[in-house]
Amino acid sequence: MNTRMKLKRVALGMTQADLARQVGVTRQTISMIEAGAHNPTLSLCVAICRALGTDLNSLFWEEGAHGHHG
Repeated sequence: MNTRMKLKRVALGMTQADLARQVGVTRQTISMIEAGAHNPTLSLCVAICRALGTDLNSLFWEEGAHGHHG
């Protein structure tokens, strides 16, 4: 489940449809990504980050961004 993506989108006042239009996918695709039911391609991840004014690390890969595990 990608709650960070949803929280960022909501914080910007965007609906799933708004974000979908900006990145060129259907609203259902955005919904599935947020629900964790769909793994977006890297290019779609980048497009979503640009649309939300953020970066891949903070939106998708925050695990391990703050130091090493183990």
